[in-house]
Amino acid sequence: MKPLKTVIALACGLGLAVSIQAAPQHSHENHATQAAEARVAIPARRWVPDAPLREGMRRAHTAVDQLHHYELGHLSAPMAVDRATEVAAAVTYMFANCKLAAEPDAALHGILVPLLGAAQALKADPRNLKAVGDMRAALAHYPQYFNDPGWDQPAPVGHVMHDEP
Repeated sequence: MKPLKTVIALACGLGLAVSIQAAPQHSHENHATQAAEARVAIPARRWVPDAPLREGMRRAHTAVDQLHHYELGHLSAPMAVDRATEVAAAVTYMFANCKLAAEPDAALHGILVPLLGAAQALKADPRNLKAVGDMRAALAHYPQYFNDPGWDQPAPVGHVMHDEP
């Protein structure tokens, strides 16, 4: 009887594995494709972002603002990579936590995918200063689509830790 139970357990496990693999899942790996395919027109009335979107965008905005010091040569490459990592973490947070309707979500993907790509490019090659400009350009689209009070305010002022001499 024990071999029969083992065979049944294996068959059930295999069936579960197949059904899990076949189940449609929201994959963030194909966001680049979605963003390229779904260029959303700027709405006549901008959408209101949810709290996770506001928080994530502020985190990304602050990190990108701090990268200006890197462009000026006042921040080391490892610190620039740290800021790019913060941008990537903010994007990941938004993908995981934002709950938007289809159209604003598509517009958001059109902002976040290039932002994430530029952050990853800077992490891969800290000499790639163009990536900082690309992150800034991606963020510039946010207020075109979303009505986020306070977005136009400067990022929180805090001293960016520079490398020791």
